[in-house]
Amino acid sequence: MADCRNQAATGRGCSRESLQSMPLAMSYVPWQFWGQTCDLEKALQCGTIFPELNKPFLGKRGVVR
Repeated sequence: MADCRNQAATGRGCSRESLQSMPLAMSYVPWQFWGQTCDLEKALQCGTIFPELNKPFLGKRGVVR
């Protein structure tokens, strides 16, 4: 409700009815198949034992800096 008060103060406004009609959350979880796994030392460095889930941070918008 604090968000509604802030929006009302700026003139944008919001109502309880508009918030109540929105779904709480929606999720998409793809099937995970057991496949190849990393050795334990590499898994600890990467934070996962599954190589396909290892998504290292490369910088802004996937561009290597």
